This record gives sequence, structure tokens and C-alpha cells, in this order.
Amino acid sequence: MRVHVLQHVPFEGLGSIQAWLSRRGAMVTATRFFESDALPAVSSLEFVIALGGPMSVNDEKRLPWLAREKQFLADAIRSGTRVLGICLGAQLMASALGARVYPGPEKEIGWFPVFGERPPAPAFRFPECFRAFHWHGETFDLPSGAKLLAGNRACRHQAFQVGERAMGLQFHLETTPAAVDALIAHCGHELEPRRFVQTQKQLRAASSGDYSTLNALMEQVLDYLARPSH
Repeated sequence: MRVHVLQHVPFEGLGSIQAWLSRRGAMVTATRFFESDALPAVSSLEFVIALGGPMSVNDEKRLPWLAREKQFLADAIRSGTRVLGICLGAQLMASALGARVYPGPEKEIGWFPVFGERPPAPAFRFPECFRAFHWHGETFDLPSGAKLLAGNRACRHQAFQVGERAMGLQFHLETTPAAVDALIAHCGHELEPRRFVQTQKQLRAASSGDYSTLNALMEQVLDYLARPSH
């Protein structure tokens, strides 16, 4: 499997996805936008994974490569390439498909429940209720034709699917303890007291079982997207 990763900052990486890719024997390449904005031909890829980052999809004047990345994602989705977007990656997918991305009513940082929807088939179905890790201040409208997969009180649109091969997740299922530490180190200034913003202590309080459950759900999503075409 030929996989290309879109990484926006050094401290937000693949997390638990790396182990899944290794077990699959995937050939992994990456565009690290903090080093280079060179992108491969979509036709050479089978799977694109767009990771998170602290910037906004609307920062094109400051970060002109965002426009090229959105076009790349739009081309990948429309060509039927498997695409997974996480947090900023999901917002980029939404924007690439013409949906609006804007500050959400609530900043959401921490471990909070998410509630799975029951979209019509074919679509991935999340558990009725699960706890995920969040770190975002923006949200998005659903792209035209997208199916809502999950939501919660802080953010109505937490996950969506376009077609059978593209999925955007506002939350993080790939998170590891090291990933949480890295986010706190680089973005800890965002931890201002709010209804859906936890403290550093609360962010670090998750058990090994919490991470195992989270990462297992990440693998279910990846397995679903990677399944053979019908």
C-alpha cells in the first residue's frame, strides 16, 4: 500500500497509526510542510493521511501552501483515493470540498465523549458513545453529500464521510501519551479555563486502557478505509 502523509508541524505525527502502517508493510512517504511543500501525483498513491496542526485552513495568505494542499486533497477524494483527515486534516478536507471552516462555539481540549450517528449505508459506524481526545478551536460545515458520523455537545460535526473512501475526524484517535505531552509542550498556552478545556493534569490522567481503546478504534477506521474495493 502506497501511503502519503501530510504533516503540518513536527510535534503532531502519526501516533498509533505508525504501528498499523508497519504491520501492513506500507510504503510511506510524506510532505512535511514545515520543510517542503512538494506533493506527489495523486495517481501514484493509494492512501492519503492528513494530520493535525495549530494553524487554520483560512491562513492561506500566511501559509500559501494551504491552497495547494486543499487542491491535492480535493483531487485525491474525487479520484477515489483513500483519504483520512485528522483535526486540521478534517477541516482541510471540508474546505477542499467547498464547506466553510470557522471558529467553533466552544474550544474543545481534553478527553470528552463523542456520540456516534447512524448514517445510511455504506458508511462507517462509530460506537453509540466513546471517549476521544480533542484539541481544536475551529469547526466546519458538512461538505455537500457528506454523511455525519459523530458529534457531541461541544462540536456538532465531529466526523464525516464522503463516498466510501474518505473520512474526516475532528478528534484524535491516534493519540499516545507522548503525543499529549508534545501538544502540551507546544500548545499549552491554549489551556485557558473553559467549559470544554481540561487542565494539564486532566489531559495526562488517561489510563493505558483509555489509550488502548482509543487506538483500537483508530485501527477500525483504518481497516474500514483500507478494505478492498467492491
